[in-house]
Amino acid sequence: MATIKDVAKKANLSVSTVSRYLNNHPYVSEEYKKRIKQAMDELDYTPSSIATQLRSKKGTMIGILVSRITNPFFAYLVDAIEKQAKQQGYNVLIMQTYDDHQAEMKMLEMLKQQVIAGLIMCSVEGETKLIESYQAYGPIVFCNERVVGTTVPSVITDQSRAAYEATCFLIQKGYRKLAYCTGGNLTTKGHGKERTQGFEQALLEHQLPFKKEWVFQQIHTIADGQEVARQLMALEEENRPDAIFTNSDEVAMGVLNYLQQQGLHVPSDLAIIGFDNQPFTSMLSVPLTTIEQPVSALGIESTKLMVSLIESTTYTVDQTNLHLQLIQRESV
Repeated sequence: MATIKDVAKKANLSVSTVSRYLNNHPYVSEEYKKRIKQAMDELDYTPSSIATQLRSKKGTMIGILVSRITNPFFAYLVDAIEKQAKQQGYNVLIMQTYDDHQAEMKMLEMLKQQVIAGLIMCSVEGETKLIESYQAYGPIVFCNERVVGTTVPSVITDQSRAAYEATCFLIQKGYRKLAYCTGGNLTTKGHGKERTQGFEQALLEHQLPFKKEWVFQQIHTIADGQEVARQLMALEEENRPDAIFTNSDEVAMGVLNYLQQQGLHVPSDLAIIGFDNQPFTSMLSVPLTTIEQPVSALGIESTKLMVSLIESTTYTVDQTNLHLQLIQRESV
C-alpha cells in the first residue's frame, strides 16, 4: 500500500510538502497541489489521520458486517464479537447490508480509508475476487460464510452437513413432501447456498421431489414465515407439503403462528424445523425442533483471528466448539 513517502517521490516533492497539503496548510502552491493530487491518484493513495494510528499499533476499530441485526442470530453473534474484541482492547463498528452489495462496498471502502483496522464479514454479497483485493488495505475475515478457493481466512461450521442431516431426520420420521425456505436465492453463490446444497442432497438420495411451489427465496422474518404458510395452505390439500425446513427460527415461528391462527396443528398438519436454536424456541406453544449454531464460539474465534491478523501474530482457530447440533422437540 502506498505511503506518503511514495507520494512525495512520485510528485518530486518533499514529504513535508505533501504533509502540509494533506493537512490543508495554506502555503502550498497550486502547482504543487496539482502534482500531489496526480501522484495520489496514480498510486491509489488514500489519506487518513487514522493511518498514523494504525502504523503505531493504535488502530482499535474492527468493522462487523451483518445482513440485518434484527435477526437474533446476528444480534447474538455481534454481542460475542464485541465482548471478545473489548477483552483484547478493540472497539467495533457495525453495519447492516440488508443483502445489498453497495452497503457491503461502503464498509470495504472504510477499510481502504483505514477508518477500521480490519473487517469481519458475517454476510457476503459481492464477488469474492473484489473482496479479496481489499485485503491490501487491512485484514478481512469471513465469519460463518464458506467461500471455496478464497484467500480470505474464515471461521465456519458445516452448514451443508447440518441441513443434510436435518432433512434426513425429517425423511426418517416419515415425511416425504418437503418445503424449503432460504434467506438468499438458489444460485451456487447465493446466501444460504450451503444449506440449500445439504437439503437438495438429502432429497436426491431419497429420490424425493424438489418442487418449485414448495421453495421460497429471500425469506427472513416472522412475517415472511406467515406468508410462506399462507401460500402453502392455499394449495390443494393433496399438493401441500407435510414438512418444512426453514432457514431461521424466526421464519419457523411465523409458520407456526399462521398455522395455529388457522386452527391447524403442528406437526400433524405440517412439521417444522428451524435453524439457530434461539432461546425462545423451547418456550413456544409447540417447542421447535431446530439446528443449534455455536454462536459464541463463532464470534470469539473470528475476533481472535482478526486481532492476530491486525497485530501480525499467529493464531490457529479452535475447532472444538464449532459444531452444529439438531435439537429435537415437538414440532416434528
